[in-house]
Amino acid sequence: MGASLYEPINVYKPLAPDIGIVDGPLEYLTVGGLKLPLPFTTRMTVVRLSSGDLFLHSPIKFDARLAEELQGVGRVRHLVSPNQFHYAHIGEWAAAFPDTITWASPRVRQRARHVAVDFKRDLEVSSPEEWRREIDQVLFPGGYFKEFIFFHKASRTLILTDAIINIELDKISEPWRTATKLTGMYHPRGQIFFGMRLPLLVQRRKAKAAIGRIHSWQPQRIVLSHGRCFDADADKVIRRIFGAPPYGG
Repeated sequence: MGASLYEPINVYKPLAPDIGIVDGPLEYLTVGGLKLPLPFTTRMTVVRLSSGDLFLHSPIKFDARLAEELQGVGRVRHLVSPNQFHYAHIGEWAAAFPDTITWASPRVRQRARHVAVDFKRDLEVSSPEEWRREIDQVLFPGGYFKEFIFFHKASRTLILTDAIINIELDKISEPWRTATKLTGMYHPRGQIFFGMRLPLLVQRRKAKAAIGRIHSWQPQRIVLSHGRCFDADADKVIRRIFGAPPYGG
């Protein structure tokens, strides 16, 4: 049995006013240019800003019918790479929507040299003026795997990329099912991506600051790029995985 998808794919699925997700096709892990037989599901988060512009977090593979559907939601404007591993399809969307702003995460420019993408802006510690009123953000440490985590204020939705993985075991086959069990990154509990764990210990001070910021937002829902999202009890999930607020609360 191969991996299975979160059907339907390439369809906008509203979560709350002005925010939704799009589940995409399978992708395969590539190491050193070699594609491994490890399929994983993909997911893009879409936020409609007060300006009518759309914020696309970790754009999935471009699909013309999806693009047409999103134009009925708002103006495709911000294409966001939250970490250096999520960039592959930004160029495709930018080619279809030339007026978009492409946002680079740390190190992604170097990693993306082999694809046709031109990053116009860099993500910074603070949210840019373009989405400051609707979305907050923090740079989550993790060494090579660090990523920007976003928070949609109105819906109290935490938007993660690889920081937490929550794979449903019945959607993958062996030997990956056993490997996922060993890492603890499976539904219903989920866990920090294994590549981040040691760097988070080494960067303990930065980690505490980022985790404290996430707790302060008091999210109700967590959207993940890989695996099943947490639709409720986000505070309990964060406390279990990241720990209690470092400064009380």
